[in-house]
Amino acid sequence: MIGLIGKKMGMTRIFTKDGISIPITVIHFNTIRITQIKTILNDGYNAIQMTTGFKKISRMNKAEIGHFKKAKTEGGYILWEYRLKNYNPENFHVGQKINIDIFKQIVKVDVTGISKGKGFSGTVKKWNFKTQDASHGNSLSHRVPGSIGQNQTPGKVFKGKKMAGQLGNQKITIQNLHIIKLDFIKNLLLIKGAVPGYTGSNVIVKPAIKI
Repeated sequence: MIGLIGKKMGMTRIFTKDGISIPITVIHFNTIRITQIKTILNDGYNAIQMTTGFKKISRMNKAEIGHFKKAKTEGGYILWEYRLKNYNPENFHVGQKINIDIFKQIVKVDVTGISKGKGFSGTVKKWNFKTQDASHGNSLSHRVPGSIGQNQTPGKVFKGKKMAGQLGNQKITIQNLHIIKLDFIKNLLLIKGAVPGYTGSNVIVKPAIKI
């Protein structure tokens, strides 16, 4: 089953009848249109290309203008593609609009987004390494990682060694998030828990694979 492109609006909370607080993330879905249908015969694989939102013609290049004109749809600000194993051409067509109705019978979803970038970070922040002694003779080595290898044998640092480096700004998928509510009037999806990305970032919401 395909997913939808949404925008993370932020987090809030709701209360149950018993007074229990539930943290939720609000995701808004703009008008989503199919711009291209790819097939094994023409493209080597089955996929559906979609766009969301609206973009002025003055902001698009000629390739984008021609692509949306061929699909006979209004230009969107982003293009996304979903690969399909079992493709039925009768279910989709170019120009078709898709909304959150596809989540009516869905209980859990998987949400994919780009996590917040936090720059170059040390091992304590990035990997939760334990810090060394604050005093008792220790100086200048409070947050250093320590030894990163062994001896003359093997004489190298193994691949995958946890060291300082870029933290965040990665594609992350959070699985099995419960759907709390669907607002068909405002095109909002309320999901229990947090999803990756900053407020205003794009996220992909798909029906959960592992249930």
